[in-house]
Amino acid sequence: MDVLMGLLAAVCWGATDFLVGVNARAVGVKRAVFFGQFLGLLLIGTIVVVSASQWEKLISAPWRAIAMGVVASLCTVVGALALSKSFAIGKTAVVAPLVTSYGVFTTLLAWLSGDVLSVWQVSGIFVCFFGVLLASRSDHGGDFERKTTSTTSVGFALLAAMLYGMSFWIQGKFALPALGPVNMLALGYAVGVIFLIPEAFRLLRHRATIRFKTFGSLCGASLFNLGGFSAFSWGALGGSVSVVTVISTLSGGIAAILGYFFYRERLSVIQLGGISLVLLGAVLLHLYG
Repeated sequence: MDVLMGLLAAVCWGATDFLVGVNARAVGVKRAVFFGQFLGLLLIGTIVVVSASQWEKLISAPWRAIAMGVVASLCTVVGALALSKSFAIGKTAVVAPLVTSYGVFTTLLAWLSGDVLSVWQVSGIFVCFFGVLLASRSDHGGDFERKTTSTTSVGFALLAAMLYGMSFWIQGKFALPALGPVNMLALGYAVGVIFLIPEAFRLLRHRATIRFKTFGSLCGASLFNLGGFSAFSWGALGGSVSVVTVISTLSGGIAAILGYFFYRERLSVIQLGGISLVLLGAVLLHLYG
């Protein structure tokens, strides 16, 4: 069960990453993120409202846990904006694996808060670090504008990874024990919608310019994202959390494959080696974290 759900989560999140780039190029970074947050809030918010146990858990949670959940949610939504921007201007095959390095930042925060790191965790951090250096190298012979764009997309991808890592650490340390995953997810979507509320009016004004195909892509990204979370949660409850987590990191590789087949993205041998190292480092961090 855990292996199957881990693979399903990886496929869903890999498809989500790919569609994030498609949507950002079609409607803009902020509007694409807002749509995903809004649809997610409708679906998860409905579950919280109709579920007596979830609603009771939410209203009985201490204010400190909710406050830290809001902080984590802000990190998530800003990270989503950075990620969307990175996919919009960069290569999916490079950006998606880089984002899986968020475990580095979660692990470092845990270390700063007093946790002792194992040799494998330290190794995972260094493997990710060298992988990022190699993956961020521009293709030889490219013009200055393309090299600058490549560097900028890598910067946004690492910013997204840092913010996601901070968010996951805050959630795990302060919010999730009191709120639970469903309420935390609903809170995150609510904060995202409020944070991006100006985009709601822009989206309404430009609704006529959004084609049906683009609308389907926007819905698809949100549904795949929720599918990934559902598969991950189901697998964690019915099997090993570490197994599900490690297998789900393959999402970066799946997004890279989609980018290759749909966009014909070409990577140098050095970049491929760097991406492989990032994925390996992420596996080590999740396996021994």
